[in-house]
Amino acid sequence: MFVEVAMVALLCGGPEAGECPHTGNKTAESSPTPSASAGSGAIGRAVQLTFGQEFVKAGESYISPDGSKVIFQAVEQPAQGQDADEHYAMYLGDLHHQNGSWRLDNVRRLTPENSANTCGWFHPTDPQKVIFASTVTEPLGGDTPGYQRGTSKYKWSYPPKMRIVEARIDGEFPPALTELEGDQDAYQAECSISPDGRHLLYTSHETGDGDIYIRDMKTGARHLVVGAPGYDGGPFFSPDGRRITYRSDRNKDNLLQVFVGELAFDENGTMVGLENEIQLTNNEHVNWAPFWHPDNARLVYATSEAGHDNYEVFEVEAAEGGGVGKPAKYGTGKRRITDVTGFDGLPAFNATGDLMIWTSQQGGDGSQLWIAPFDVPVGAKTNAECPVAH
Repeated sequence: MFVEVAMVALLCGGPEAGECPHTGNKTAESSPTPSASAGSGAIGRAVQLTFGQEFVKAGESYISPDGSKVIFQAVEQPAQGQDADEHYAMYLGDLHHQNGSWRLDNVRRLTPENSANTCGWFHPTDPQKVIFASTVTEPLGGDTPGYQRGTSKYKWSYPPKMRIVEARIDGEFPPALTELEGDQDAYQAECSISPDGRHLLYTSHETGDGDIYIRDMKTGARHLVVGAPGYDGGPFFSPDGRRITYRSDRNKDNLLQVFVGELAFDENGTMVGLENEIQLTNNEHVNWAPFWHPDNARLVYATSEAGHDNYEVFEVEAAEGGGVGKPAKYGTGKRRITDVTGFDGLPAFNATGDLMIWTSQQGGDGSQLWIAPFDVPVGAKTNAECPVAH
């Protein structure tokens, strides 16, 4: 998802009081970010991971399964007198926890110069591979198709000829790219891989609309799983690989809603479609970028519920039924996770669910990456004595 905005997150204190972990320059001191559920344990103190000295904007980040790396998209600060790139590049950085704080260093570029890129993901079973969407070469000239609500600055771009590629991260940078999925002319992106590494999940515009497909990389079989009218996109597998979540504009009113789909499998274990679809939000707001918590029972998403100039992260239950006395809980238990001025969205978790990373404008540094402890116990310290062990 290309987003022409900035975003933020929260965590355990700064590298030092307000010191940039990349340059040592002083920045605005990180401070506790209030939450609508403050006192009940939502997120702890935020730490900024990327900064305006390096990036005009950064967003849509994901933590590797072992917690050691972050993949993200960003626009680098241009040389003096030069214009910033129009499109995002993909970057990989090393995530460190030391003395109660977090930092992102050894940041290196994954993508070719002048290409348009988005939607990175770590391979779940091969720690030396990442995937993302890329045009590989410079995008075609002219207006780029995309989603924009009215005259809002929030925009997702859909460059033609964008395809899903794979890269190894144990060699030289930028690495060679191998195409996994791509139509000759259309946009394929918003990709992720099932927890067992077998199925590729993504959005394609090959029909002129946004639809969600799954490719069985073992058999090569490909199936349309969500093809409702309007844009269906941003899909992710549940932690157990039995469900997916996504956002949909099936009413074609530019008000995105969050859904969960329960997957159907054939006798060979190939995902072939949905057995059931559940709508989690149904309101007059833009709800998007849903992401599962590792407990498999809830997810977080970004919403304009607090205003189109103040997107925030909310949580909602998405638990399957567990038999008698344990009914499914879909769309219940909603709580607000972030509450700061400006955009907060594109949330994601580490593998254990005790850290949330997201994009935020809270630092006055444009859209940048932030990180914070998640579900912090009431009364826990969130500074140098951060309760999260890493």
